[in-house]
Amino acid sequence: MNNKIAKDIMTTDVIVANREESIVNVARLLIKERIGGVPVVDEDNKVVGIISETDIMKKEQHVEAPHIINFFQGLIFLDDYKKMEEEFKEIAAYKVKDLMSTDIVTVNEEDNFDDVANIMIKKSVNRVPVVDKEHKLKGIICRYDIIRAMYNE
Repeated sequence: MNNKIAKDIMTTDVIVANREESIVNVARLLIKERIGGVPVVDEDNKVVGIISETDIMKKEQHVEAPHIINFFQGLIFLDDYKKMEEEFKEIAAYKVKDLMSTDIVTVNEEDNFDDVANIMIKKSVNRVPVVDKEHKLKGIICRYDIIRAMYNE
């Protein structure tokens, strides 16, 4: 039994995205910061979604690689290579609002540790934004934060 509350274990320096940001920028951010996703906030810092590596990868998997055969040491593209190139450009043009998850789980900064941990386990989420009563972002809790709170007394 842990008597901490969400605001005791959350990370307050939260990297966020906005709805109009490009997917390319967010992907670069995730790579640079070595994180799996970020909350999406509106102009009032209210959480409106989450954009994760999974959201981006789901979109990428719809792009089919061209079928290629090796013929006398030369490559013959059986499909239109230009089509694949266009599909990648199309994905690069997507905005966060096009791919973000809006069915998100948040916790309140006053919620107790056990409730937060149970929500994350039951909902199978890697991160939960922590919000105040006005639904404004206050922090984020990742699975790492849960483990740290449990074993780093």
